Amino acid sequence: MAMSLRHQIGALSGTAISSETESVSGEAPAKTTLTTSALRRASVTNLRVSMQNSGTEADKVLTSPPLSPVTCHALAEARDALAETAEVEKEDKLGKGVPVYVMMPLDSVKMDNTVNRKKAMKASLQALKSAGVEGIMMDVWWGLVERDAPGEYNWGGYTELLEMAKKQGLKVQAVMSFHQCGGNVGDSCSIPLPGWVVEEIDKDPDLAYTDQWGRRNHEYISLGCDTLPVLKGRTPVECYSDFMRAFRDRFENLLGDTIVEIQVGMGPAGELRYPSYPEKDGIWKFPGIGAFQCYDKYMLSSLKVAAEEAGKPEWGYTGPTDAGEYNNWPEDTTFFKKESGGWDCPYGQFFLTWYSQMLLDHGERILQSTKAIFENKGVKISVKVAGIHWHYGTRSHAPELTAGYYNTRFRDGYLPIAQMLARHDAIFNFTCIEMRDHEQPQDARCAPEKLVRQVALATREAQVPLAGENALPRYDEFAHEQILQASSLNIDSQSDNRQMCAFTYLRMNPDLFHPDNWKRFIAFVKKMNDGKDVHHCREQVEREAEHFVHVTQPLVQETAVALMQ
Repeated sequence: MAMSLRHQIGALSGTAISSETESVSGEAPAKTTLTTSALRRASVTNLRVSMQNSGTEADKVLTSPPLSPVTCHALAEARDALAETAEVEKEDKLGKGVPVYVMMPLDSVKMDNTVNRKKAMKASLQALKSAGVEGIMMDVWWGLVERDAPGEYNWGGYTELLEMAKKQGLKVQAVMSFHQCGGNVGDSCSIPLPGWVVEEIDKDPDLAYTDQWGRRNHEYISLGCDTLPVLKGRTPVECYSDFMRAFRDRFENLLGDTIVEIQVGMGPAGELRYPSYPEKDGIWKFPGIGAFQCYDKYMLSSLKVAAEEAGKPEWGYTGPTDAGEYNNWPEDTTFFKKESGGWDCPYGQFFLTWYSQMLLDHGERILQSTKAIFENKGVKISVKVAGIHWHYGTRSHAPELTAGYYNTRFRDGYLPIAQMLARHDAIFNFTCIEMRDHEQPQDARCAPEKLVRQVALATREAQVPLAGENALPRYDEFAHEQILQASSLNIDSQSDNRQMCAFTYLRMNPDLFHPDNWKRFIAFVKKMNDGKDVHHCREQVEREAEHFVHVTQPLVQETAVALMQ
């Protein structure tokens, strides 16, 4: 039996969604009669976000009568008017708002290189498009595409998934995911690095990031061997470049039209950082300070050279030995304590400069190649930076330091990153945009809002575009309002008309399509699309979102019927 739209969406993560039909208020749905004249009177403004599919009450199609010819004719007229209005609005609003993208499920493409839950995927993409979403973000996993042998690429499910997005008119942010999936916040599936890469790591464990206790991290190849031919005759950077070049050649017809952005992965979770706070096996727990990842032989070799060049060869044998453990707090350690901590002494300054510069050099090498590969292809390039907001209120900012961001009370660690991205015309993509300071554990000195402000100032000074993501799934109005405020970049009197260039919403899943969450999401997307200079009437926005769920029920039914054919 064909699945209803809500069941198809629920299947996206294997989570069942109740088949009971109910209104947004939770009461039994009232019987609705919608005449042709009533449909014509419905405001096109209220209909514009719902033309294709809402995905919230599709189960009603199972008990509703077929649409009459009169209603079908009215629907066709509404579609024509809506299409014309949408084009006018698109021209009027061009450049005024912040386009919203939605992250796809991590397992959108299965291990056999086919699209996962294809019918549900089509239904969901249609619903997102109807909501006014600009596009989607999808991980293109190295561990799937080049899994079997070096230089052999199977684009399988990505070909079909990209065509599905194109058909719906959705733009795509394609993430070149050179990391392992599994072990980080929100990782719902396991996708290892390519098998032949894992074989090389087994032969030479120092290809993996290593902490001072000898624990290896297999999320991402250690940047210490970026330029060494350790992967069956190729360097890691050459492997990344060959992968992106193959992607460009395979999907060249979609670049600049459907595929509008390439986000290049540069570390664990796709972020430019060291794997200093791994959740896998309970190694790290929030809000621990994490641990430095510089104890593989390749990183130590670089440290030795840097120490000799600094005239301090004795500093080149190891990293800090008094920096505590993963779940310590700054004051538990000698290195990170606020008074006379090693981080603020000559050795600490030398080490942190080297450690952070290695990360910057890693980004520089990959971006140089990425820019050359996608030059004149009509796509933007972006890099994701982690929003490490815990212990931000301390002097040492220990969790940021272990991750590779040399940011302390006395030093701006994000300006050098922004300047590096600016040199390659790349976008600075930052997380934790939805968080507010008072929502976080106060004893851990969390300050996400202050961190976002610092990053916004750094990107403004470096003249690099800033984009955002939410770090955790949030569907409440408080989170939405915080995103709206942060994306407006109203920092001070010099902010002018600057806004984030895009926002990517975490993530497409059954919870997003719950009636209440969906209604709030519709309102949120509308506000983001309108831009910061538009003063919103809350009641009006709520009415439009309500119309999306209720007034356009025939349109939703029509789409659901088409999906089940």
